[in-house]
Amino acid sequence: MLHLILASQSPARTKLLAEAGIRHTVLVSDVDEAAVQERYGVTDPHDTALLLARAKAEAVASLPEAEGALVLGCDSVFEFDGEAHGKPYTADVARERMLRMSGRAGVLHTGHWLVDCRDTDDDGNGGRGSGATLGAVASAEVSFLDMEPAEIDAYIATGEPLHCAGSFTIDGLGGAFIRKVDGDPHAVVGLSVSTLRGLLAAANVRITDLWPPR
Repeated sequence: MLHLILASQSPARTKLLAEAGIRHTVLVSDVDEAAVQERYGVTDPHDTALLLARAKAEAVASLPEAEGALVLGCDSVFEFDGEAHGKPYTADVARERMLRMSGRAGVLHTGHWLVDCRDTDDDGNGGRGSGATLGAVASAEVSFLDMEPAEIDAYIATGEPLHCAGSFTIDGLGGAFIRKVDGDPHAVVGLSVSTLRGLLAAANVRITDLWPPR
């Protein structure tokens, strides 16, 4: 039976996979995102999202637990005014960003990287791996409503935006401040199911093969 490992601790990503009927387990990588970016010197938000997704996937793929599995790494970076915004972590950073974002728009880039850790030798049961290691980025433009300072402070007080790329979510409390999304809405959640389908196809796997047996 095919085994997909999500190399991410994001509850939103695992919830999205579960709701899409995709069987998976979670194994979090210990990747130091700041160190990876410093090593490669990537400043473009699009490329940064892909680089970090790859680092997470390859870190988990190197573990014994990943043997015989497909490993998916994801990372999201919000591009606003030409700058790359990851998680704000502090209330002051989140507040400064959201005041600027009020009534405006930015682009959320979600990188995906898939590593096929299955044996490339035919096991006689159709379980031959492809050896694939490849990625793609799904992006979407997010337009925000005007946000009052009191609303921003109340949102930050919930703690939700502090650990989200760009200081917002679409599938939680932050959805109240989003006017529209142009592009794949799943990319804004942090994992594009259609992008995953394409990556799996490149590894000779149908996404339906990961649906629960009926």
